[in-house]
Amino acid sequence: MEMTGERRIPAPRQQVWEALNDPEALRASIPGCESVERVAEDQFQARVAVKLGPMSAKFGGKVRLENLNPPASYTITGEGSGGAMGFAKGGADVALDEVGPAETLLKYQVKAQVGGKMAQLGARLIDSTAKQMADQFFDRFSQRFAAAPAAQPQAAAPVEEGSTAGATAMAGAPAGVTPTPGTDTEYLGNPENLKTSPVTHHNVPPVTGPAGAGAGGEISPPPSRPEDFRPLRLITTMQPLGLPMQFWIGSLLMLIVLALLFL
Repeated sequence: MEMTGERRIPAPRQQVWEALNDPEALRASIPGCESVERVAEDQFQARVAVKLGPMSAKFGGKVRLENLNPPASYTITGEGSGGAMGFAKGGADVALDEVGPAETLLKYQVKAQVGGKMAQLGARLIDSTAKQMADQFFDRFSQRFAAAPAAQPQAAAPVEEGSTAGATAMAGAPAGVTPTPGTDTEYLGNPENLKTSPVTHHNVPPVTGPAGAGAGGEISPPPSRPEDFRPLRLITTMQPLGLPMQFWIGSLLMLIVLALLFL
């Protein structure tokens, strides 16, 4: 099996080189990888779960780095065994070309040989599975360097000119503004008020308008006063012919009822 390809990595060449030699970065990028350990300066051992068509197995193997030319290129050689599924061995040449200050072109050329039950599945299935795993590896590997978008600071909301509430809602009346008696600028201009109670409107003058007009413009009667009911109390104190006024009123009502019944 042979496979070649290239990928653009959004990172400087030195960072890409270091990630390719970092066991944790490799473990997070290899599909199905369970563990990657560095056993020597130029050797790694790994355990990977692989599914190939109807077959699946866990491969354990060792990888050696050769022809080291940091941070430009190296050669990977290794072999692994999947038990009854078979074995695989081979190598890959990896080259890193610096495209720009923050971009690297990674080129690879893989040659591998498989044996056992895997070899019976056919070269087409093996090649397509290997290409799929390579694409997944480089997608995950590139995502490690994907720069998160910088958070844009939120612009402060504009405050309309002449708005007292917008100027004093956060920290009281600003310097240079004379507090107006009976308004929020007077209340917020005193820091002690903010410590004891929330910011609220107070001493709001009533809406001016025509005398007797309500909020909707309708005319409402003035409120009743105790003096308005004084004539009624005087009538109840009268006693014509020595009898209280309640007696005469009751008698008049009785006569009206009798007239309605018999007339």
